[in-house]
Amino acid sequence: MNPSHSTPLGWIDGELAALAEQGLRRERRTHCAAQGVRLTLDGRDLVNFGSNDYLGLAADPRLAAAVRESVDSDGWGAGASPLVTGYAQSHRRLEERLADFEGTEAALLFTSGFAANAGTIPALVGRDDAIFGDERNHASIIDGCRLSRADVHVYRHCDCQHLESLLAATSGCRRRLIASDTLFSMDGDFAPLAELAALAERYDAMLLVDEAHATGVFGKRGRGLADEMGVESASLVRIGTLSKALGCSGGFVSGSRSLIDWLVNRARTYVFSTATPPAASRAAIAALDIVRDEPFRRQQLLAQARELRGRLQEQGWQIGPSASHIIPILVGDARRAMGLAAALAEQGFWVPGIRPPSVPPGQSLLRLSLSYAHTPGMIDRLCAALAHLSGQKIETASQ
Repeated sequence: MNPSHSTPLGWIDGELAALAEQGLRRERRTHCAAQGVRLTLDGRDLVNFGSNDYLGLAADPRLAAAVRESVDSDGWGAGASPLVTGYAQSHRRLEERLADFEGTEAALLFTSGFAANAGTIPALVGRDDAIFGDERNHASIIDGCRLSRADVHVYRHCDCQHLESLLAATSGCRRRLIASDTLFSMDGDFAPLAELAALAERYDAMLLVDEAHATGVFGKRGRGLADEMGVESASLVRIGTLSKALGCSGGFVSGSRSLIDWLVNRARTYVFSTATPPAASRAAIAALDIVRDEPFRRQQLLAQARELRGRLQEQGWQIGPSASHIIPILVGDARRAMGLAAALAEQGFWVPGIRPPSVPPGQSLLRLSLSYAHTPGMIDRLCAALAHLSGQKIETASQ
């Protein structure tokens, strides 16, 4: 035993102290009442600019009513994995609705978007294969790549020339997979989907895109950025989530019938996980109805985002290449980012500071996430608070 450690777990306290010193230690905060743009967090009333409830559906009474009705008839727990006895009628109906929504032959439910990526990627590629991933991909894609044991090649963010050079230099592999977010969750920018699809076709590669932050928000029908950019391909594998703009829980994959049948047999996070509660599927069906019937939600959200990006740039804040409802305020130092977040909280706004490992070292930021439910007055007051802070020296904070 290391003499500096009193127990085999004694090293943890020192590592936590080191994280705190660097401004990287995270702590959970408890919120009260329903999720929404008003948040009571640790006893403080705040306007919430930190959630991914982009369409304001997380506390929509229509979703709650669907859950209550389902619980009365189906109970709560699924009771088993989908391949044993856990696959309920509501799961099947939701998969049918998702396939129709996505314009694909079939869809498959997972317990989360993370599980969808972590299960799908290793089901598509393995030891004799190669994966090509954007350096800013979400952790779930990165972990799916690691679990696959394929050779992983990372290309510079949205740099298709670099990607093509990696594809051209790679030979002798059995299968190739290009994997990318469509809307990057920290930068708020878009992947060059048309170029990725063209490269996938040119180099006989599969293309996996994660629409987590774009589902429900972009596209004529709310399908996401692949739809908005007109990217349709037989090699396309679409990952989505029900837990962000749709305000529910779970993830999904949509694509060809043969793809879905293969994942049913080989995606370990599907095969070996208890199915999601049937009531969650009923809520997601209600959310899909709202996305279909109320396009004004995504239209208003995107209009507000365009206006806010312009106002922040006028104030001198650096927001990078954001073109969406996710707007980073680039800070750099982790402790300064947390100091700004704390100062905004003092003025009544929850704007989370984002630090490594969520972003690379030296690239810490504040992440503004807009919701349809934000009022113009809330946005005006946030801009006033940021204008006030832009000229101030901000004390650094460790948490």
